[in-house]
Amino acid sequence: MAVELGRILTSLEALWPIAGAESWDAPGLTTGSEVQAVSKVRFTVDVTSTVVDEAIESGIDLLVAHHPFIMRGVSSVAENTAKGATLSKAIKADLAIFAAHTNADIVSGGVSDSIARELGLTEVRPLDNPAAEIGHGRLGMLPEPMTLGDFARLVARSLPSTATGIRVSGDYSRMVYKVALCGGAGDSFIPAAINSRADVYLTSDLRHHVTQDVRELNNIDPQSPALIDVSHWASEWLWLNHGAAALRNIYPELEISVCDLRTDPWDFVITQ
Repeated sequence: MAVELGRILTSLEALWPIAGAESWDAPGLTTGSEVQAVSKVRFTVDVTSTVVDEAIESGIDLLVAHHPFIMRGVSSVAENTAKGATLSKAIKADLAIFAAHTNADIVSGGVSDSIARELGLTEVRPLDNPAAEIGHGRLGMLPEPMTLGDFARLVARSLPSTATGIRVSGDYSRMVYKVALCGGAGDSFIPAAINSRADVYLTSDLRHHVTQDVRELNNIDPQSPALIDVSHWASEWLWLNHGAAALRNIYPELEISVCDLRTDPWDFVITQ
């Protein structure tokens, strides 16, 4: 049974209100008509040429992505550009594309919340606003203390594997109990993790100098957090199942699936 895209957009807005997105963000509908019929929906972190090809081959009518396909202004969508070629394929196939980005990061059941649940954290609350129910990142407690090394292994088991694996800055045997985390690129929330007195901060895309600064801080404040850096894609992939389940509860008549293609951009690493 098909549902008009316009109805689904109303439901997506209720789940992840666009008003909650950051000012620089670009969530919402990228392609598609509100009157088109939707029978099959697929959730994905990224919209890539391969993801679009697979969606078209599978008869998908709507891609719900985490990352907006067009984040910033473009001067051309000609088919000799990467964006244009992918967008053209989607439009010709009547494949609608929708994105829920930072507005899906902050809510209960959102990106960071999905990681916290997968790790089994308790007393979970937003990292940037612990007194609220909605906010960026998450802060919570492990069921029992464990070494940083064991926690890193728990993270590795909880997230889909990638070429870059799990990178850790901190003593393997350090005991951790209080966990701060943020799905996606979260170095801007390091001060919040430090102020929370978390034992470890888990996020993605940590840069050299930012990480080094936290290591240096540990020399004068041994309670400053250890850092764990994971794949950006992997940290956000867990949310797809939660998002799909939320939409499936509203529209059980739709066929709703999760894309299992790895859109992490790194293919392999070489170590000496």
